[in-house]
Amino acid sequence: MSYLIAPSILTANFLDLRKEVEMVNESEADWIHLDIMDGVFVPNLTFGFHIIGQIKTIARKPLDAHLMITDPDRYLEEFRNAGVNKLTVHYEACTHLHRTIRQIKSLGMDAGVAINPHTPIYLLETILTELDLVLNMTVNPGFGAQSFIEFSYHKIRVLKKLISETGSKALIQIDGGVDMTNIRQLADAGVDVFVVGNTVFSADDPAGVISKLKQGGK
Repeated sequence: MSYLIAPSILTANFLDLRKEVEMVNESEADWIHLDIMDGVFVPNLTFGFHIIGQIKTIARKPLDAHLMITDPDRYLEEFRNAGVNKLTVHYEACTHLHRTIRQIKSLGMDAGVAINPHTPIYLLETILTELDLVLNMTVNPGFGAQSFIEFSYHKIRVLKKLISETGSKALIQIDGGVDMTNIRQLADAGVDVFVVGNTVFSADDPAGVISKLKQGGK
């Protein structure tokens, strides 16, 4: 099956972060996913530019940052300077979304937009051709190890159809509740990039889990 795996270090062991990043480097994973939370847009805090910069010094996979923060425009250049390759902002957090996307691209990063589970897909219609990826949240953002929201299958199919109709080249990414039991069905629905956290980092053999996910799970 042809899709990308982006392990999220949100659920990695931060007491041994170098080892966790090196595991991803040596695995079949494609990107390293960074969940950035400010405690305002979502009820959790994670990490900032210093940690990202340290990860960048050893990462051999692109850094894919998902900003769950208010007013992300203030920090776009700092994320670029920290080494981020792909930067995703939330539709719900951007007053002038088109301008934000253009700014991300002008800084040399791929630009993505994330939408919360309750946000309708059609709201992205006028911006889709500007995007490199769309992150459809399949859990409510803020914490790892949540259960997959089943209505997400419908949203993925609607998004896939809208991307085709608009001629967009955007990849469909999902984040939340992905595991061995549903990855093949989600890929069939149209997902291109899977963010996987707890399923990988709670495993005894995380690199082996990544390999199995790349093969369709189970």
